[in-house]
Amino acid sequence: MISPLATPIPQNAQPVLCETELVAVLVSISNNTPHILTLEHGRSFPSGPLMVEHRSLQKGMRNWVEHQTGLKLGHTEQLYTFADPLHGQGHQMVQISYMAFIRQNCDHSLAERSIYDYFPWEDRRDATTCPLLHTIATRLKQWAAGNTQRWQRCTTVFGLEDHAWNDELSLQRYELLWEAGLVPESSWQNGAHLPGLSMHRDYRRILATALSRMRAKIRYTPAVFDLLPRQFTLLQLQQAMEALAGRAMHKQNFRRLVQQQKLVSRTAEYDSPPQGRPAQLYQFAPETAEHCYLAGAKLPLPAIS
Repeated sequence: MISPLATPIPQNAQPVLCETELVAVLVSISNNTPHILTLEHGRSFPSGPLMVEHRSLQKGMRNWVEHQTGLKLGHTEQLYTFADPLHGQGHQMVQISYMAFIRQNCDHSLAERSIYDYFPWEDRRDATTCPLLHTIATRLKQWAAGNTQRWQRCTTVFGLEDHAWNDELSLQRYELLWEAGLVPESSWQNGAHLPGLSMHRDYRRILATALSRMRAKIRYTPAVFDLLPRQFTLLQLQQAMEALAGRAMHKQNFRRLVQQQKLVSRTAEYDSPPQGRPAQLYQFAPETAEHCYLAGAKLPLPAIS
């Protein structure tokens, strides 16, 4: 998908030298936290040039990542294509970004960072983010400065006043904070930066795009199973969903949805937790997962005024 901000090329335009790179947002879950695999102390993603032998972009990305890391990728999809000028006029970098899921317990040499290191306001599984959200609301209100249309956008995107929090709007929230000058990547600075690890170039926007996309995918597709071990407990499945959505889910409702849709099947195995009773292990049942729907299990969140 090419950015809709692209402009027509004039007839007398000078030729532009383009470099094309594939950017991989590789997502895994460990310790009930969604992680990405990163380089440069968490400030960059694995990336590489598009080669002429790649007959398709997605296959090229998969081959490049699997060759470089030895990882086997699960669910994979293209996110967005960005085009930025490099080294002055006549030289442009085209970044084609992809998101891919990796199963738990896969060995790799890349550094893991929590997605919530970059977007701490997105993890609302408990009340610890409430002070930060209050700070954000205050800073955005100052930025809006009586502009009704601008403030309405803030309340909608961040779930303020009478609006509900929509966890799938993570990209819109980051872009709003960028526009308000509250993150280091902004083109202008509006006081102290909000907490959150920054990234080189436009990589944090790519990550916000991935977070929005995966939060939508896990509700209406069985993509979450590509993040789990081959056999898992129902609690592990629920915790994976909660980790990605950044919000708690109703245990009984969640299990009812999973079992009614026959998304999983029992195995003869049990896990062996260090404490408590052994739990039944399940496995994904792909033959019955065409109409996956897990959106109805989330719990309401307290309002942030």
